[in-house]
Amino acid sequence: MSFLTATDITVRDGAQTLLEPLSLTVTPGEPLIILGETGSGKSLMAQAIMGTLPAGLRAQGEVRIGAHTLSASEPRRFRGLWGREISVLPQEPWLSLDPLMRAGTQVTEAHRLVRGLSAADAKARASSDLGQLGLTAAARHYPHQLSGGMAQRVAIAAARAGGAGIVIADEPTKGLDAARRDDVADLLLSEMGDNGGLLVITHDLALARRMGGQMIVLRQGKVVETGATETVMSAAREAYTRALLAADPESWTRRAPSRRDGPPVVDVHGLSVARGGRELFSGVGFDVAAGGVFGITGPSGCGKSTLGDAVLGLVAPAAGTVTRRADIGPHGFQKLYQDPVAAFPRKRRLGETLNDVARMTGESARVAPLLEQLGLSPTLLERRPGAVSGGELQRLSILRALLRRPALIFADEPTSRLDPITQARVIGMLGEIAMTEGTAILLVSHDAALVRNTADAVLPLGKTVLPEPQPDAASVATAPH
Repeated sequence: MSFLTATDITVRDGAQTLLEPLSLTVTPGEPLIILGETGSGKSLMAQAIMGTLPAGLRAQGEVRIGAHTLSASEPRRFRGLWGREISVLPQEPWLSLDPLMRAGTQVTEAHRLVRGLSAADAKARASSDLGQLGLTAAARHYPHQLSGGMAQRVAIAAARAGGAGIVIADEPTKGLDAARRDDVADLLLSEMGDNGGLLVITHDLALARRMGGQMIVLRQGKVVETGATETVMSAAREAYTRALLAADPESWTRRAPSRRDGPPVVDVHGLSVARGGRELFSGVGFDVAAGGVFGITGPSGCGKSTLGDAVLGLVAPAAGTVTRRADIGPHGFQKLYQDPVAAFPRKRRLGETLNDVARMTGESARVAPLLEQLGLSPTLLERRPGAVSGGELQRLSILRALLRRPALIFADEPTSRLDPITQARVIGMLGEIAMTEGTAILLVSHDAALVRNTADAVLPLGKTVLPEPQPDAASVATAPH
C-alpha cells in the first residue's frame, strides 16, 4: 500500500534540466528521507509533487496521491488536495506565516477551516500543538516577534493542523538546536504513526538518523544512492554519500585561534537586552578584534540573534554598552540574515541586486570569483529569489556582504540551509576572510560543534553547556547571568 507515488518527475528551466527523472514511493508508517547537498533538487522535487514550482519552471511526470492520479505538468489540479490530503512544512516560515496574524491564531484557523473543528476545539488543539513544540508563550506574538527557530516551529504546527494524511517536511529543523530538532522529529513520527505518510527533505544528518525509514540521496538533480536510512548512513556505497557523511562539524579540525594587535572592532560591557517584557540575557561582555571569530551558541529563542543585533545597533540594550571602533563607517558592519529570503527583493533578479551593491562599492570585478569560491553558478543571477534554493540564496547573501569589504560580519546562522559539504566550505571561507582581510566575524549558530571548532572564543547563551577554546588576548567573553 502507498499513500504517495511519484513517477519520472522531471523539472526544467527552459532547455536546462534541473531535476532528472526521479521516482519515489511513500508507504504508511515509514518515513522517506531525501538527503542531498544544497541545490541538488530536493526542494524542486517537493514543489513538483505539490504543484507549487516557481514561475518559469516546468515539471513532467505523474503523481498519485491516494485515489487521485495527477500530471505534474498541470499544477492547478493539485490545489484541491492541499492541506486535506497532502501538506507541506515549508523551508521558509516567513513566506508561509501571515505577518498580520498572531501565531496561535494561525494554528487555530488551520484546525477550524481545514480540519473542520469547532472554534473552541480548534483553539484548544492549537494550544496543545504549540505547547508540544515549546511555544506556549509565543502564541500571542506576531511572526516578526519570533526568532527564526520559533517561527519555523509555528509553521510546522500550522501545516500539521489540517490533518493531511501525507506530510512533506522541507528542511523542518533548519536553525534549531539539537533538543528542538529531536522534538520536531519525534512530533513528525508521532503524527505519522502507523497509517500516515511522511516525506522528509533534509541535509541534517542527525535528523535523518533519528527519522530512520528509507533514504534517497540526490546530487545535482540525479539520484546517487537509495536504501534503508540506517544502511546508507552506516555503510554508504557511493563516494559522494561517504563525503557528505564525513563533513559533519563533529569531525572538523578545530581552527587555530587568531592573534591580532590593535583596538577591538567591537567592545561589549555588561550588556542586557529584553524583548516583550522578558529579559533575554544580562551581564554579557566580550570583544572581537580584527581577524577574530567570536562564537555565540545556545537553544532557539535564547537571544542569540538579538545579541548580534544589539552589537550592530539594530536593537537598543536595556543596560550596558557596545563600543564600535570609531574609524569604521556604518557600511563597515554587515549582517548575514538568518532568513535570506526576507533580505532580497522578491521581484528583482538576483544579478540586479548584486550589481547595485557592486557599483556602489566599485567591486564589480569580485562578483565572478566570489561566485566560484562559494560554489555558485553564474546562471543563478538571472533568476529571482523564489527560483533558487534556500542554500543558494544564503550563499548569495554572503557574497553581497563581502562586496562591502566589511570590518565586521554578524553571521546569523549562516549555514542553516547548507548541506555538510557546502557548510564546511562556507565556514572555511569565512575563516579565511577573517585571516587574510582582517574581517571580524561574529558567528551565531545553534550547532555547538560548528562554533566550537571555528571560533576563537565562545559565549553560550541559555542553558547550553559548551566546552570553550581558551580565549586569547584578542577575544574574551564574559558569561551571561
